[in-house]
Amino acid sequence: MMKVLFTFYVPSGGVETLNRLRCEALREVAIKGHLLYTSTGSGLQNISDIPTFISPTDPELFKILQMFQYDAIIATSDYLMPQRIRKLKYTGPILFEAQGFGTMTAAKNTLNEGASILQANCQGVLMPPTPHLLQLIDEFCPSLSKFTFPNPLDTVKFCYQSGEVPSKPVIAWIGRLEINKNWGLFLEIAKSLFELKHNLEFWVFLDDMLSPEETLQLFWQKVHSYGLHDHIKVHANAPHAAMPGYLSQVGDSGGFLLSTSVLEGFGYAVAEAIACRCPVLSTDSEGVRFFIQHNETGKFFDRDNEDDAVQQALELMENLQLREHIRNQGAEYVLNFMSPQQYAADFRNMLLNLKAKQG
Repeated sequence: MMKVLFTFYVPSGGVETLNRLRCEALREVAIKGHLLYTSTGSGLQNISDIPTFISPTDPELFKILQMFQYDAIIATSDYLMPQRIRKLKYTGPILFEAQGFGTMTAAKNTLNEGASILQANCQGVLMPPTPHLLQLIDEFCPSLSKFTFPNPLDTVKFCYQSGEVPSKPVIAWIGRLEINKNWGLFLEIAKSLFELKHNLEFWVFLDDMLSPEETLQLFWQKVHSYGLHDHIKVHANAPHAAMPGYLSQVGDSGGFLLSTSVLEGFGYAVAEAIACRCPVLSTDSEGVRFFIQHNETGKFFDRDNEDDAVQQALELMENLQLREHIRNQGAEYVLNFMSPQQYAADFRNMLLNLKAKQG
């Protein structure tokens, strides 16, 4: 059995989801995945049967590398990790994974700072087929091999669940309280919608361990100033296994998931909502183009036009024929697009390609 180590900064958000799902998928093709995070995080509650290392010192990491003799190491976002691993005498293939950057500015800064390190220590770059990621890797790491295929989603476990239906339509938002997730725009749209429809609830799913105290305070200040404090419920650090139930409730309530991101490399929260028959209204943050075709599998709105967001939201709630069409088409599309089996096959072929190049 081949062994692979996946590294990232913190077990949270889309990368934490990706790491768990791919470790499960890769077992089926005789590849065992281990995880390494350089700091702790709330997503550890989601991991039960995958060897996971948290903040190992260099001597500890050296022992891990010697003990498991990984066939490859995947370092996500962290351009310093490949250099650290090489200094600890690891000689196998290292791939840099281009995901989890945030804004275009942050992505450019990361790759500009890390380009020389990556080209000196890595054998390739792994990424979903997202246009801005492909463009940036071509620009900053032209000499590295590129491997592109979509991330997986286990739609057997993550799918619609029937249950209690909320008494009011629920508008949900998932993310961190940071610039790229654009939480301020969410609250502005929520305020405008609530002024038109007073029977709405707003559910916010966030990782408050990653939110600075001053940002949390600003969030609640805006909630109160917009008159939403009695109508908003924050689900902090909800277990990932509970999310299909929540998202299914949102869909059944007559509400939707509102995604306000500036830029997404992939957009797991959007895909997961669609898989649970929860319709999505989203900015065109690029990565979500994998799942959303306007008025077919979801809806887009103009990020710079709040009136457009409100109009699209009202249509999604009130045009019941269109709403059901989007729910049905979306769930079917995601089921076919994000196959764990296809991901595992693509990943295994990538490893075999790397091994052949190493001789």
